[in-house]
Amino acid sequence: MSRRKRVLRRLPLLLWLTLVWVMLWGTLDAGTVFFGLIVALLVTAVFPMPPITTNIVVRPHRLAHLVLYLAWDLLISTARVAWQAVRYGPNAKAGIVAVTMLTDSDHLTAMVANGVSLAPGKFVMQIDRANRICYVYALGMGEHDAESVRRDVLSLEAKVVRAVGSPAEVAMVEAHPKAEG
Repeated sequence: MSRRKRVLRRLPLLLWLTLVWVMLWGTLDAGTVFFGLIVALLVTAVFPMPPITTNIVVRPHRLAHLVLYLAWDLLISTARVAWQAVRYGPNAKAGIVAVTMLTDSDHLTAMVANGVSLAPGKFVMQIDRANRICYVYALGMGEHDAESVRRDVLSLEAKVVRAVGSPAEVAMVEAHPKAEG
């Protein structure tokens, strides 16, 4: 790989590390940005990232759909948790639901787990990689709400796969009857 390509591949990481440095210092001035860039260059030189190979294919239209879905879910989940807190207080019911994921990709599983945990009221407690099971904690569950939680998680997984999954993963999700969205 040429030197120019290596620098271009490191550029997003350098920018991110510089931004983190500026946010840590809490001031945006030329000196902070300059030293943030120096620290970012040192960190990437001393601790180089190993090459990561994925079969992720970004589909911008589907990715925008996923982002809108997550924003809507954040809004609705916030209202739902607020209602649970007002109505039931500390006696709000909750439960843990085992959801068997459709895909076997570590990257996609991490994205789905983060998407589930992004909005209040649900989060992934544990992931059983060998059996592709996510254990999801859900607030406000009744006796018959486990299937609804499963359906929501599988729908999110389908949206994530359609946004960034490989063509084979997209075909697998499309063929599965529980994958809506």
